[in-house]
Amino acid sequence: MPSITFDGRDCEVLPGETVLDCLLRSGIAVPHSCKAGACQSCLMKAGSAAGLADAQAGLKDTLRAQGYFLACSLRPLEDLAVALPGGEVRTAARITGLEALNETVLRVRLRTEEPFAYFAGQYLSLVREDGLARSYSLASLPNEGDLELHVRRIPGGAMSEWLHREAPEGNTVWLQGPAGNCFYVPGKPEEPLLLVGTGTGLAPLYGIVRDALAQGHTGPIWLFHGALTPSGLYLTQELQQLAERYPNLRYVRAALRDGGADGVENGELDACIRARLPKLAGFKAYVCGDPALVNSLRKKLFLAGVASKAIYADAFLPSALPVASACT
Repeated sequence: MPSITFDGRDCEVLPGETVLDCLLRSGIAVPHSCKAGACQSCLMKAGSAAGLADAQAGLKDTLRAQGYFLACSLRPLEDLAVALPGGEVRTAARITGLEALNETVLRVRLRTEEPFAYFAGQYLSLVREDGLARSYSLASLPNEGDLELHVRRIPGGAMSEWLHREAPEGNTVWLQGPAGNCFYVPGKPEEPLLLVGTGTGLAPLYGIVRDALAQGHTGPIWLFHGALTPSGLYLTQELQQLAERYPNLRYVRAALRDGGADGVENGELDACIRARLPKLAGFKAYVCGDPALVNSLRKKLFLAGVASKAIYADAFLPSALPVASACT
């Protein structure tokens, strides 16, 4: 059996086991989140660059050349020495703001000590001092100074509970990334855009829609945000003001229960979309939020005329679950 050497300790790899699973089984704490090769939280560096290609998908060329790989994606066939990434792939940041947007969603603002290049709607891994890492989408624009994340409180969630209840402003954290292809690309200002999200799936959409408008997008933009009840909706005032300022932006809110008042529609998001946009040929669509909804809407949007290559989907899964999906 091959073995993994980490920090002077040798760990035997079981058949079919990944580097990440082997280290975790051996009681070694390694930053990780999705275990699906999407969030890049489990980035590590190998002593040898041989046999890493399959575990380097999505990494920058400069990282691949240095022997970095995703521990959740590598099943070693021979002995391997690994180490956690150095400071060159992480950016230090301070928590500059913590603001409740509703009963369960917290706006987290971060300021980096050095430039952090990204596109609105991409995601990053937030790494705590003890190595705990979780992935969150960026709701801010690159020119706004602070980075903005929307964090839903998950009962028992290590990172979300810490941010909601304990994290002090001024605390230092580290950022890894960004990653993901869910962002606005200029060049077709007349193209109709459809943005659909549930819960904190609004975070990347909030960034994308503001980025598109800031870059002079002239085509129709439809933003649909849904929740179980109206209390799960947030940033409604900001988005209503944005829709008033830009006539090409239409903003629709929906709730599965207790809707029908204060401008909140009652019912499922796909029904709200069909009532306004029965034909979607020529649209570019962004879908973010609950994985069941994301998977369902991708199929329905395709059947309604959106080209498969024009659908960008981001399913949000709690870190406790074994699989996560990022923008594709």
